[in-house]
Amino acid sequence: MNAPIRQSQADILSKLYNMKRKQIEQALQQGNSLRCQVLEAEAEAIFNALKAAR
Repeated sequence: MNAPIRQSQADILSKLYNMKRKQIEQALQQGNSLRCQVLEAEAEAIFNALKAAR
């Protein structure tokens, strides 16, 4: 029963990570380095959660 829950968690985290990467790209294009640093820290936390969920 945990496998489907883990898979849906991983799917959600994966989508969230992809969205965060797009936000990072936008921040880079805008030249907003502080926002970029914050978004990269968030992306790292999401990535670590994604690794733990798999």
